[in-house]
Amino acid sequence: MTKISALLSLLVFTLFLNAQEVINLYPGEIPNSIEINRADPAFERGMYSKVTKPTLEIFKPDNGKSNGTAIVICPGGGYSVVVYEAEGKKTAEEFAKNGITVFLLKYRIPNDSTMKDKKTGPLQDVQQAFRFVRENAAKWGIDPNKVGIMGFSAGGHLASTAATHFEKPVIENAGNVNLRPDFQILIYPVISMQGKLTHADSRKALLGISPTMDVVDLFSNELQVNAKTPPAYITHAADDFVVDVENSVKYFSALKKNKIPAEMHIYPKGNHGFVLRNPTEVWTKPIIDWLKGMNFLNK
Repeated sequence: MTKISALLSLLVFTLFLNAQEVINLYPGEIPNSIEINRADPAFERGMYSKVTKPTLEIFKPDNGKSNGTAIVICPGGGYSVVVYEAEGKKTAEEFAKNGITVFLLKYRIPNDSTMKDKKTGPLQDVQQAFRFVRENAAKWGIDPNKVGIMGFSAGGHLASTAATHFEKPVIENAGNVNLRPDFQILIYPVISMQGKLTHADSRKALLGISPTMDVVDLFSNELQVNAKTPPAYITHAADDFVVDVENSVKYFSALKKNKIPAEMHIYPKGNHGFVLRNPTEVWTKPIIDWLKGMNFLNK
């Protein structure tokens, strides 16, 4: 074998090892969708827009051996785009190095022209992701009691919605699969839809221009915490001028009031997206430590 052919063989083998499986989230009809000509979503600068066909990209542990923990990741993007590369893939790859099986969710962007009820579309996708992961847990070597959710910014709103609305399925779930995340990791999250606290663009994209107060309260997740809400890890910067840090503070207070284990890291400076300006292995280390301390990850 020549040096060139040997190098090509090594390259192909490396690509095979690094390749991830991408599946369509729904094997058949996509619920709550208006039938349209579904073009592939636009992808620019590491972000997807106009997503109408949700997918899961599966990142297996680097050593091929799962430690049983799984995380569904919901990147942010103001419910207008999905920040797939920076918040999604880089985070997934780092968790995979720690033996975690990661399911990166490219969820539908809420839109009245593509959905019958746009406010429930993203939640349907995350609930369907949990149904898929738990139904296939044995295949991936996953402990169905160690499946958590992680979300950034508006993806943090989606993650906290999943963590507080799991008793109200918005998908077909005839098998009564458990839709409750076992833990939640929220990175500079939008939590509230209340007027003075919310991220206005996220609220408008998800709920529309003039939602009723009942709908606003329903999707204000600081109001939806109860004794069954899963444990949480939260981080935010105090000087975040995009998503007010009070979103995290009020959610933490609601968790504390309901005696839900929660750890919160608030940094004095950094603004929105601050973790992305640090090496992934640095800002994820406290999360790994928290997962171990909570017995969601082997020590």
